[in-house]
Amino acid sequence: MKGRRPKIEMLSPDLVERIRSEAMEILEHLGVFVENEEGSSLLADAGCKVDRDTRRVFIPEDLVRTCVDRAPKQVRMYDARGELAMDLAGDNVHFDPGSAAVNLYDYETNAIRKPTSADVVSFVRLTGQLGNYAAQSTGVVPADVPEELADRYRLYLGLLHCVKPVVTGTFEVDAFEPMSEMLTAVRGSADALREKPLAIFDACPSPPLKWSNLTCQSVVDCARAGIPSEFVSMPLSGATAPVTLAGSVVQHTAETLSGVVIAQLAQAGAPVIYGGSPAVFDMKKGTTPMGAIETMMIDSAYAQMGKSFGLPTHAYMGLSDAKLPDAQAGLEAGMGALMAALAGVNVVSGPGMLAFESCQSLENLVIDNEICGMALRAVRGIEPREFPMARDKLEDFAKENHLLSHPSTLKWFREEFFFPGRTIDRSADPAWVKEGSTTALERAHEEVKRLLAKEVEPHLDDSVRRALDDIMTREAKRKGLEKLPV
Repeated sequence: MKGRRPKIEMLSPDLVERIRSEAMEILEHLGVFVENEEGSSLLADAGCKVDRDTRRVFIPEDLVRTCVDRAPKQVRMYDARGELAMDLAGDNVHFDPGSAAVNLYDYETNAIRKPTSADVVSFVRLTGQLGNYAAQSTGVVPADVPEELADRYRLYLGLLHCVKPVVTGTFEVDAFEPMSEMLTAVRGSADALREKPLAIFDACPSPPLKWSNLTCQSVVDCARAGIPSEFVSMPLSGATAPVTLAGSVVQHTAETLSGVVIAQLAQAGAPVIYGGSPAVFDMKKGTTPMGAIETMMIDSAYAQMGKSFGLPTHAYMGLSDAKLPDAQAGLEAGMGALMAALAGVNVVSGPGMLAFESCQSLENLVIDNEICGMALRAVRGIEPREFPMARDKLEDFAKENHLLSHPSTLKWFREEFFFPGRTIDRSADPAWVKEGSTTALERAHEEVKRLLAKEVEPHLDDSVRRALDDIMTREAKRKGLEKLPV
């Protein structure tokens, strides 16, 4: 007998159908703005009406349904060694750090600063050693390289220093080719990369209903290379989307479905992930709180929509708007990670992030790793391990007065319990005082230092490392940088 997987659903079956229907109407009658010429031509060739003056494309419902049917219902991601790391299907949940932070929390100064290449390497190496992250991300943007080089440079450092698959994306249209070249160098060939994807590329439509030249080209390029595109629709409730949560989900659905269409027209069967990073607009502060409960509700609702189409899902959850790794950070990240897991989101990006997706923290990354472990344990649910479940143990308790050494305890305690790492303190008060009365943040900082001091065995052959070096050096010189940061 199996236990029941705990699950949350925000939408009734009737509301799912109404959202789906209205999103289809929007695509067919309001259309989407497509700045990219290649994407616009693909849509026109498929029978979409295109207004060349406004660049608005009107996508009929039958084409949307055809393209959704073409999209794979399962995406498998592999690490640099070619081993399966993520199975994006059903309610399987995988966590990765939040992406593209332009700031870093500095523990020593207790302040936010601009990150360096060394910070990126530390972030990547740390992610590789934290077991509850199935993937890494190009989560920190270094300020010591030219901005137009940062997208490919982040990927370069990630591939060098971590074996896990990587969630990434382009900042410039010309970045896809060298980034794809790096991935191919690791995998060995373009066909091998298509067979065993190593990276997911985020593609963010601009709200409402717009595909920029950059993001549309990324979708087209990824589709043709067999690299999964992760659509990151970002409706902002009350600002660039309807103020109601349901209205924002409708807009998200329309934007994401239009991305699915573009990808499938570029290459039938292209792997896609139904993702997003919406938020409600805080009318008092003028901010976009990712830690708001309403934001998490939109996330959970659109994930349910993605599942209704049978597609793998993604969300930015398990992160915080706090400026420091404090109680607010733990509160918001904990709620988001658990809700994402209960909603069965396949790729959950966000751990480690602070300040409205703009800041990463190594210490927070360590703390959030524990949160993710707890969330993953929760969705395993409760299952009967043996029968009888308790009666015979209680009979034995009457004889021994404890169950610590009972055969059932020894057999099952590691399966039943999640044992956190050094950051979480479960000591009694005297032991805690004896060990220095440390806070979670202090313990996390010590764990950062401990993990970064460890020697990590290289996972790439010297020939692959040289190939990556050559690609990155070439790109740096092409962008006017004669020497990469040491």
